[in-house]
Amino acid sequence: MANSYKTLLPEDVATTRTLLHEAIPITGTIVSGTYSDNNIKYFSHGMYEAVYDYPYLSSSANHIFDLTVGYSADSALSSSANAQNAKKINIYNQMAQVLVGYDVSGNIQKFDPNGSSATGGSKMDSCFFVNYSRLLVKDEIKKGSFNLSMFLSCSAASGLDSAGRGALNTIADHGAQNSYKTNSPAGEYGLLYTASGPSGEIVGHVYYQAGVAVLTSSIFEGACPTFTTASTVSTINTGSVEDLIKSGTIDEASNLIRFVYNDVDFNNTTELNSTIYFCRANNTEFNYSSNPTYLSSSEIVVKGNNPLADPVSYITTVGLYSPDNELLAVAKLSEPLMKSPSNEITLRVRLDY
Repeated sequence: MANSYKTLLPEDVATTRTLLHEAIPITGTIVSGTYSDNNIKYFSHGMYEAVYDYPYLSSSANHIFDLTVGYSADSALSSSANAQNAKKINIYNQMAQVLVGYDVSGNIQKFDPNGSSATGGSKMDSCFFVNYSRLLVKDEIKKGSFNLSMFLSCSAASGLDSAGRGALNTIADHGAQNSYKTNSPAGEYGLLYTASGPSGEIVGHVYYQAGVAVLTSSIFEGACPTFTTASTVSTINTGSVEDLIKSGTIDEASNLIRFVYNDVDFNNTTELNSTIYFCRANNTEFNYSSNPTYLSSSEIVVKGNNPLADPVSYITTVGLYSPDNELLAVAKLSEPLMKSPSNEITLRVRLDY
């Protein structure tokens, strides 16, 4: 096979950026605990629990998200007498370090409902954290597409019984496609509202590149004055949400989110970068081949024994080479293209990454 080299000029190379989106629905059938198989994975350290779409020991299982809860050290909920008090503080601090950052004095900033970095004012001192897997989020969550519906009333009589759930509310990042925050070290994030528009109550944040939803625990206060939920060993805790966060374990508090979970929908984003090479064969180029089979008895085979016919070749492959002629990429044509002095061909080769 003969190779013919041609230098690509700057005008022969173009770059593009394409955003691909997938719709990701996660229904509550599995998440809320009504799924009988072991798709909820608990850990001995007790700092979070992982949710899978299938029994987590199965090779077919996909990790969906992790759930945990935490509060700041100076929160009204914080007390050395609380179960896992130090771990709850550490979780809040870790999430705040990554998602909110530090102030000018080197102190960890708290989650602010409005996304303000200013000190003072109301803060989200106690939060539930939902960390979605990279398998679902891909490069980021599409802005303005996040919708989480939850039952804010949960007074079931026992266990993870769906009979007592009510007052379904949808939490969404309304208007985020045009108005989002950029003051997070983890990237861009949107405010989550309980109403149908940005005029509603702010109850959390969704961090698009990190794939994390942060919900203030106060969202359940009033609407969920009493509840019953199960822990890893089917222990029942009843009382207010604050009581559960203080006296319950992290797993028990995380189970509350699963218990009231109904559905989440968002579009993920995959950023596809492409370099396009326009490989041009002008009328006087690539009309001959040095392939040994191209000639027979010093005559061009494809001319059909007609000495007056123009030379003809067939393009089958395009190779992209480095400046020192090292082959870097190969593009195969679906069928050979005839090339002669009477035509010109431009082959568009695209590399995606």
